[in-house]
Amino acid sequence: MSALHPPEPIVHVGVSAYIIPTDAPESDGTLEWDSTTLVLVRINAGGASGIGYTYADTATAALIRDKLAPLLHGRDALSINARWQDMAIAIRNLGRPGICSMAISAVDVALWDLKGKLLNMSLAALLGPARPAIPVYGSGGFTSYAEERLQRQLGDWANSGMRYVKMKIGRDPAHDLARVRAAREAIGPGAELFVDANGSYTRKQALAFAHDFAQHDVTWFEEPVSSDDLAGLRLLRDDGPPGMAVSAGEYGYDLPYFRRMLEAQAVDVLQADATRCGGITGFLGAAALCEASGVPLSSHCAPALHLPLVCAARPAIHLEYFHDHARIEQMLFEGAAVPDNGMLAPDMARPGLGIEFKRQEARCYEV
Repeated sequence: MSALHPPEPIVHVGVSAYIIPTDAPESDGTLEWDSTTLVLVRINAGGASGIGYTYADTATAALIRDKLAPLLHGRDALSINARWQDMAIAIRNLGRPGICSMAISAVDVALWDLKGKLLNMSLAALLGPARPAIPVYGSGGFTSYAEERLQRQLGDWANSGMRYVKMKIGRDPAHDLARVRAAREAIGPGAELFVDANGSYTRKQALAFAHDFAQHDVTWFEEPVSSDDLAGLRLLRDDGPPGMAVSAGEYGYDLPYFRRMLEAQAVDVLQADATRCGGITGFLGAAALCEASGVPLSSHCAPALHLPLVCAARPAIHLEYFHDHARIEQMLFEGAAVPDNGMLAPDMARPGLGIEFKRQEARCYEV
């Protein structure tokens, strides 16, 4: 029992899943999709309700309902580390990476949101902000886009004040350089251009493209090779053009993954995703590893969820404003912040994450 606050027993854990069609076919260097699945968790305690979510598969919802929810009923909602450990132990024989970590992530986020609401504090204030706002980078430019749409999307972001924009490459390498050239024409010289190959290139292919992209002032090369190829990432980091950061980490599901990547000196910037790496608890651990290693941190996708985290994490440098997720969060979450001149700021007056799920609007997507 805390001397400052009595325990708050959890009285209800609910989980639901929603499949939301994209506004157009989307693809990157290694994957194609036409919908996104949102798994939402709601936890009630002390007269308050906290929400958490992940972008995963409906199987994640089943795992939460059958395996994790029974561990929570009647337990103290404020003892988040204890709840996290209980869940991590329970999935030992199921395997930590993948669905299990995404399930833990959604529950952990809901517990943190609930804690903020029980204490009537914004999550940014609860974690202790290191900054009042964070730069965002517009992220989209899918390989499925025609050149005109690619230019319009990235150009609109740059014109709105975003200092960084990112596009996908790698599905058709023969056309990648032309697409990068078109993107640079659209955004002008004032914005930084990021590219993301989603691990689609070989090492030598990626190294050659890195030098070609440098001619168009590309400053960020994400997953030029598979994120499991730490030696390949290190090669790109060592031999790539000066001023071009190599980044990876979005497929990190636990802290040992991030530690191995950092120890291999494989990236200039580590990416972490709180919807995959064990929630807010896991993300804060990744931030601590970055700080100890002297490596900057950036969040991956889910902008509404990551906003208070990157405002609190000292090594954080920016937040990914991913088109697909930003669109869903604006549709289905009241209070989801919108960038202002390339910056995103949490509403310190709203408790917890500062967002509420629009259940009525989401009913048509529920499965």
